[in-house]
Amino acid sequence: MSAIKLQPEEILKEITNFNIKLSEGIKNLRNVGDLPSGVTEKETIYAEDKLSVYHYKNPTGETPENKTPLLIVYALVNRPYMTDLQENRSTVRGLMAQGQDVYLIDWGYPDRSDRFLNLDDYINGYIDRCVDAVCEHSGAKKVNILGICQGGAFSLCYTALHPDKVKNLITMVTPVDFQTKDNMLSHWIRHIDVDKLVDTLGNVPGDLMNWTFLNLKPYRLIAQKYIDMVDILDNPKQVCNFMTMEKWIFDSPDQAGEAYREFVKDFYQKNSFINGGLEIGGQGVSLANIKCPVMNVYALDDHLVPPSASRPLGKLVGTKDYQEVSFKGGHIGIYVSGSAQALVPPSIGKWLNAR
Repeated sequence: MSAIKLQPEEILKEITNFNIKLSEGIKNLRNVGDLPSGVTEKETIYAEDKLSVYHYKNPTGETPENKTPLLIVYALVNRPYMTDLQENRSTVRGLMAQGQDVYLIDWGYPDRSDRFLNLDDYINGYIDRCVDAVCEHSGAKKVNILGICQGGAFSLCYTALHPDKVKNLITMVTPVDFQTKDNMLSHWIRHIDVDKLVDTLGNVPGDLMNWTFLNLKPYRLIAQKYIDMVDILDNPKQVCNFMTMEKWIFDSPDQAGEAYREFVKDFYQKNSFINGGLEIGGQGVSLANIKCPVMNVYALDDHLVPPSASRPLGKLVGTKDYQEVSFKGGHIGIYVSGSAQALVPPSIGKWLNAR
């Protein structure tokens, strides 16, 4: 195989173009300014401890077609403004465009005073009181719930324990079988001594969680994306998009120690949705107790929650009104890619409006 020979003028051109991009990039980075934590106007309708419940205002001013409020339950890891990242990349706005009345739980930032919060506190405590607050604010008797990732697992537990308060349930990139062969995160976390971790640290630092997630794909998520960044440095809009995503990625709250301990043991290590035996607050949790309609949305290229981890839900819930929607993308792309915005919120909205 013959070696590729670069002419001196080609090398000089590459170096010159790189320096121009770098110079423009420094200017663009300096001009980024403050990055928003969500872009859609909202009001706080309930607050307790660290959490807040937001009610989003439709930018068009239109009255929601669907009179049953939709409550988004996000994961404890990272921040929920991923659902409303930018005007053209907003799951919240996409849902409102489909006539939904959207509310969201923002868990805030746990501190040492939250060290002993457990899953019962989050599911039978916080989520239940948030549902009551949304019902009171909207005048509805029940809510629709959209549970995302870990928040989807919480929402499954909540719906199984409080079926009288949930009209329809949507899970998005939600793990159900936590021990599938293609789940690298599961292979890692199933073998950690979670008791020693929590007893030593108390709350689990968000930076530690973030480091774990990034190292699932270290080349792509730690090295390659910054190499690729050079190609967009001279484009102010793309630099702003990149930095907005970077802000969200590294905006990682600490995890309340006891809740983290229970979640790892009950879900990753015992795989209790599949194997049974799950108890929250002394009550048995069976997904067969979920009788309301269920939509399950998952991403085909998700490295954190593979499709094989989400698909078993249909065989476990106690409803025949079950539907799956798959999206060709990853765990984050399902919120921010153009193709996801064109598919996911409309699919959810139409499904809810039909019920």
